[in-house]
Parts: sequence; C-alpha cells; structure tokens
Amino acid sequence: MATDARAGKPAPYDLLVHVPELMTAYYTLAPDASNPSQRVAFGTSGHRGTSIQCSFNEAHILAICQAISEQRRVAGIDGPLFVGMDTHALSEAARVTAIEVFAANEVEIRLQSGGGYTPTPVISHAILTYNRGRSSGLADGVVITPSHNPPADGGFKYNPPSGGPADTETTRKIEARANELLESGLTAVRGVPLMRALKAETTREYDHITPYVADLERVIDVEVIAAAKLKIGVDPMGGAGLAYWEPIATRYGLDIEVVNKRIDPTFAFMRLDKDGKIRMDCSSPFAMAGLIDLKDRFDIAFGNDPDTDRHGIVTPSVGLLNPNHYLAVAISYLFQNRPGWRDDAAVGKTLVSSSMIDRVAADLPRPLAEVPVGFKWFVDGLLDGSYGFGGEESAGASFLRKDGTVWTTDKDGIILDLLAAEITAKTGRDPGEHYADLEARFGSPVYARSDSPATSVQKAALAKLSPDLVKADELAGESITAKLTHAPANNAPIGGLKVTTENGWFAARPSGTEEIYKLYAESFVGPKHLGQIQEEAQEIIEAAFKAGES
Repeated sequence: MATDARAGKPAPYDLLVHVPELMTAYYTLAPDASNPSQRVAFGTSGHRGTSIQCSFNEAHILAICQAISEQRRVAGIDGPLFVGMDTHALSEAARVTAIEVFAANEVEIRLQSGGGYTPTPVISHAILTYNRGRSSGLADGVVITPSHNPPADGGFKYNPPSGGPADTETTRKIEARANELLESGLTAVRGVPLMRALKAETTREYDHITPYVADLERVIDVEVIAAAKLKIGVDPMGGAGLAYWEPIATRYGLDIEVVNKRIDPTFAFMRLDKDGKIRMDCSSPFAMAGLIDLKDRFDIAFGNDPDTDRHGIVTPSVGLLNPNHYLAVAISYLFQNRPGWRDDAAVGKTLVSSSMIDRVAADLPRPLAEVPVGFKWFVDGLLDGSYGFGGEESAGASFLRKDGTVWTTDKDGIILDLLAAEITAKTGRDPGEHYADLEARFGSPVYARSDSPATSVQKAALAKLSPDLVKADELAGESITAKLTHAPANNAPIGGLKVTTENGWFAARPSGTEEIYKLYAESFVGPKHLGQIQEEAQEIIEAAFKAGES
C-alpha cells in the first residue's frame, strides 16, 4: 500500500468525524439482521463497527449485553461485572445502553467514579484482584472500545473471570444469542431507563485508578526508575490512560511529562496514519510523529492507544522502536531480571511475531510457546505462571509480577511503557540500543505485512488449508522446515498457513471483515530475500487456493 502524502501530518478539519451524526445514527438506525455486515460478530477483539454503517448501533449493544447477562447466569458468574470504556464517541453511548440492560438483569456493575474512562488492562487487573482466593461469587468484565480504530468506530469486549479476552466458545455463544435477539426484534431484551439504572442497588461507582497504580510496584521496579531521575515523556493519544499518569508520577516520584492532555472524540490532535486516516496506532511512526518529534527532550518516551492495551516506545537512539524489536528486548531483559519467575516459565508469542524472539528464547534458554493470533491464547499460561510473557507483533503484551504470579491476562500498555523506563534506568542504555545488541548477536531480520485480494471462497479455503496442499519443498532458495496450519504450542487452528525455513518464513491469514488475506513475512538474509519470500508465498497460496477449490 502506497503511503498517503499527508501521512504524519496533523489531521485536517475535513477528515474529522461529525459526532452529532455519529450519535444520531447510533440511536436511530436499525441494523438488518439478515445482512452479514450488520450482525453481531465477535472477532479476536470483540464486536466492532460504526453506527453510520449500521454495524455498531444501540440494537447491537442491547443484544450483546442481554446475551452476556444470560451467559453469566448459565456459567454461574454472580460477582461484580467491571465496566470500562475508552474515549471513542460511541463508547459513551454504548456505556449508557450497557448500564440500562445490566441493571434490568440485576447484574452488579462497577463503573469508574465520575463517569471516567478505564483502560482495558485495568479491567483485567480488577477482575483478577477481586477473584484472587475466591472460588465462588467471581467477577468478570466488559470493555467498551474499538482499540486504535478510527474515531467513527465503536467496540465491545467481554472478559470472563480469567480476566483476559473470552475464549472462542464463549464469544460464539454470546454472538449467536445476540443475533437471535436481533432477529426477533429485541423482544427478549430487558432494560430500564438510565436514571433508574444508575440508582439501582446493583449499580456502583468504583475507583479503578488507585488500586491499579498502588500495585504497579509489584510488577515494575519503580524504585530504580525514580533513582535514575529519568525524564519521561508520555502521549496517552487522547485515551483512557490519561488519568493514570499523574497518580503514577506522584506515588512513585517519577519525572513524567504528559505532552498531550486532550480528550477529544474527533481525535483532531492526531497525525494521520500511513493511509491518510485518523487511527490511534501507537506502533505507527506516522500516527506517533508528534511524540517522535520530541524524542530528544526525554530519556525515554511512550504512547498508548485509546484503551491503553498497546504501547509505542520512543527512544533517543532510534526514535519509535519497531514493536517486534521491543518485544525481543523486553523478553531478553525480563527473563534475566525476574528471579521470582519459574525456571520453566515460557516465552509466549503469536506465530506472526518476529523470529528474533525465537532466537532470544533459545539463547536464554527458555521454552517458546507459539500460539495463534489473539491474546486469548496467553490467558491460561499467564494465569498459572507457566508463561512469563505473552506478546503480539501488533504492540500488545503483558508479563508476570515480580513474584511470578499473574498481573493481567489482557494486554497492558502501561507496564510495557514503564518497563522501557526500567530497562533504561537499570542498564543505562535505552531499548533501541539493546536491540542493536540483539541484532549483532542473532542477525538483522527484515519484516513486512501486506494485504492481497481474496474472494470469500478463497478466504474460506485459506482458513481451512491442510499442509498437504502445499506442494513446494523450498521457499526463497531454502528448504521448508515446517508447514503449519495449527500452532505449535497448543495445536489450535491458526486460521491460515505458516511456512518456515532456517532464515525466513511467511504466514497468511484471511481478513474477517474485508475481501483480502494478510501476508506476514520475515527474512534474516535481507530485503531482497524478503521480497522473494513474499513473491513465492503468493504463488504457494494461489496454488493452495486452486487445490482447495478442486
């Protein structure tokens, strides 16, 4: 995809979302349940859409919340439901709808005091903290967010008592019931007016900020950061994490400057992403251009997306650190500086993350757990301490407390931010410099992701591929060492194909929302070799398409 000429520049007025139109559409447009694009669809990160296209409207949230209420009863979950939301305009509207439905279903909900915003990792932390030592009356939660998606979008995620993203079976049940409710005209949805819902005994305000901030010292060495007197820059990118940085700085004596304190549902302060759209992607050098411009003012700086589950690390040495690069640095540092972790605690990675992680894990040495795309695959391992770290190439990760027990089972951008400060403070060198050391030892990988057209039939064929349909024995001049349609760590279907060699690999997955497939590729030989991998990968996939259709 070509880079838009406006990428990295301030968002112009004509690209800003018209919030009144967005809100009106949320309450007045009714989705057509017979139209696949207007039904409830839980992907790897919950249901997402926009009200203007009838994919995220009041009807969707009414149905989802009723379905969650019923699912809780069936599963015997009767503790509090922690409710978080980010700063997207539709998040506010969906929160109101959720309160009305949960109150009518007598679900005890805990909302941030004063109607404030709550990051995804804070909800996970709250669930796990509440459930610690309990075997009944367990809590769960929802987070209303489309993550880093454009300002017109809305999103809704469910986290069960395990604290992380719900497993596929649970989301399948919620999705199916929500669509039944849509098809029947929402007649079985229970609801009460907002003012009654807010006064219900089951609706309670809660301070999410203080317990989370107070607990950070159990996962991050904040004392070493304070002692080093680092000057730290933070851009919450208009997100739910904004209210957390001042309490963190005050409690732990850190020199933190929040460079952007604006909350604006149009996200007018953003720089445009590569494609010329407003997207709060903290791993994008274009969206993060404002903070990158300030890198020389700080010893370390970082940004987060609106629900604060992703991280973007800006260092004096390299500017914005590539997400795969930072994951490798974080893993290398953590497993050498957390003596309280189990000796057999594994390094968790998604199968489209860099193979630099494989080489770092082998050198530590630590077992490598390679799972399908989606943070839900790390939940069990983080819960029982068998995974010390779980990370995705899309700049999302979490890791254990210092004592080897679970911190969160969802992505936590705040602790990954603070870890970058800890690494800098303790070693005297920023994460960019540490990655250069890793490259000197293990090689310099080149990584890329691209999108290619695919029909619905081809996407279905790709998702159900058998390794036997891949007839090639070589990829870019090297012998193929593995043809994977299931993840090595848990044998779960990856919904696509990964092919590996000694010095390169590619993975292809169909998009759940567009007529494309996503192609990930990496080479430890160089850009030319990467291009050859990409070219031959497309040939392999086309041949597999034909074999799958015959």
